[in-house]
Amino acid sequence: FRDKKIPCDAIHLDIDYMDGYRCFTWNKKHFPNPGKMMTELSEDGFKTIVIIDPGIKVDEQYWVFKEGMANKYFCRRCDDYFMEGSVWPGRCQFPDFTNPKVREWWGDLFQELVEQGIAGVWNDMNEPAVFGHGTFPLDVRHNYDGFRGSHRKAHNVYGMQMVRATYEGLKKHQKNKRPFTITRSGYSGVQRYTSTWTGDNSATWDHLKLAIQMLQRLSMSGISFSGSDIGGFTGEPEGELYARWIQFGVFSPLMRVHSSGDTRDREPWTFGVAVEKIAKKFIELRYKLLPYIYSVFWENHKYYFPMLRPLSMMEQEVPENFARDDEFTYGDKLLVAPVIEKGAVSREVYLPKGIWYNFWDFTVYTGGKSYVIPAPIDSLPIFVKAGAVIPEYPVMQYVGEQEIEEMLLNVYYAPYHVKSFMFEDNGDTFGYEQDIYVEKKFATHGNQHVLVIEQEAVGIYSPRYEFYRIKVYGIPFSASKVFIDGKEWKGAKQVKKSKIMVLRAPKNFKRIEIHAADSK
Repeated sequence: FRDKKIPCDAIHLDIDYMDGYRCFTWNKKHFPNPGKMMTELSEDGFKTIVIIDPGIKVDEQYWVFKEGMANKYFCRRCDDYFMEGSVWPGRCQFPDFTNPKVREWWGDLFQELVEQGIAGVWNDMNEPAVFGHGTFPLDVRHNYDGFRGSHRKAHNVYGMQMVRATYEGLKKHQKNKRPFTITRSGYSGVQRYTSTWTGDNSATWDHLKLAIQMLQRLSMSGISFSGSDIGGFTGEPEGELYARWIQFGVFSPLMRVHSSGDTRDREPWTFGVAVEKIAKKFIELRYKLLPYIYSVFWENHKYYFPMLRPLSMMEQEVPENFARDDEFTYGDKLLVAPVIEKGAVSREVYLPKGIWYNFWDFTVYTGGKSYVIPAPIDSLPIFVKAGAVIPEYPVMQYVGEQEIEEMLLNVYYAPYHVKSFMFEDNGDTFGYEQDIYVEKKFATHGNQHVLVIEQEAVGIYSPRYEFYRIKVYGIPFSASKVFIDGKEWKGAKQVKKSKIMVLRAPKNFKRIEIHAADSK
């Protein structure tokens, strides 16, 4: 990835990194010095995520099993025998995560992995899954925080309590760093502890369409931080399907490529030069949009707005929108219409009422109707709501690779009043709980003679950069003068024969006015 300049932040290790699939161990043959490996990966900007399952191998020499047995932490059946089932390590027993003592013990098991350098944990098989039986027998007994009950009562919360224990353990041992976790199973409230993904999908066009629907529905259900296995977990995707899935993946809150070990490789270059080029283009787009994506995450966290919003949410009064489930908005300023048909080079896109800009060529469209939009294999229909202020980073190979010297703000002219939002903090600590952050609220409003951009910043966090580079699209007049906080600014320039203007402004500006030559 680094040699090819394709951005990448995380490597996820599936079950083969373990010693015989024993959780909290390493295969010493292939990973003789995991701490050194993860240190070297970290120096290159890669975070290492490891998978952990609930099944603990029955092995008297295995320290996790011995601790669990000694403390009676494993689930028992109604006849008081231990619940046993077969999963990846073979014969296993399973911790009772509904017991607070078990959760505390489980969280502490991560101490050594954290000290070695893991950046996050991926919980799998926690429905709980058992080979040959599906899940636990219903007579398994659970502590249930002291309100004892059978697996009938505990089944739906088992996976959530497992990832809760994982989250709390990481939070304890990673000190002030926010834990990163993924879970395959959960329940209402699981979003407090983790992200999730849509499970073992297939490399088919139907499953690409299904992923688009599922992520919208999860988002509307309160679980926005979700993704799908890009390219499919099973099966063999052709290059076109992989490219279209990568394009959709840019706008999945969790963007991850993952597949079964017995399928073809999923790295972008394994599909040929043309697909590699497309993947690079769109992964770079993901990194450029990170400040916008991060702001949408904050809106979800603090104000409970879904990150992916179906058109039926954006325009509830339009009955046809309830059937339009293959396009959505990311936040409320970007509309995305993934291509979900093999061989398609265009697709119909419905735009809600208002004015919208084509993200790629800035063509202006009037909303409230549908358009057939060109969508060759190296493109994806994306639209920006008029009046929006979209922050943008330079392309980086990983988050934090370079200091932001100027934040780029993309401003899209609208002949009416529009509010936008940007959130900034230090990125990976709990400082935001002590209000160490800043919420920036932008307002734009224009007419045929003047465009006004206003900023209100609330919060005590101050990013290191001192200036914005502002690009304004769609100005309907030739700009004559620019005023920043009442003072004329001489450095602005309008691109020749274009409706694009570029200017530089202090990050703490309050009001920018762009005037036409005939304005008063």
